[in-house]
Amino acid sequence: MFRWLGGWLVRMFLFLAAATLAAYGCDTVVYLMRGSPSETVTVNRFMGVPLKGQKEEYDYLGSSQVPCAVALFPHKGQDPCWHLRRNSNQWENL
Repeated sequence: MFRWLGGWLVRMFLFLAAATLAAYGCDTVVYLMRGSPSETVTVNRFMGVPLKGQKEEYDYLGSSQVPCAVALFPHKGQDPCWHLRRNSNQWENL
């Protein structure tokens, strides 16, 4: 029984790895065919500063325009726009 389960898990892992590589490859081809489209998204930046007594202070650093890739996966060092729109608050800790 364990031999059957192990073989099944290996096949599922290989299938998921191949599907992920195919999705990334298709996304890259479409991204390059569209001329590497990018947009900008407004992102709010906050900083967490540790204080005495296990407390933390949160400071608003302002908002900024961040370039993003119009794709499913990150390209050319830019996060995907859908990810930045969903997570428009970015945190930095000291």
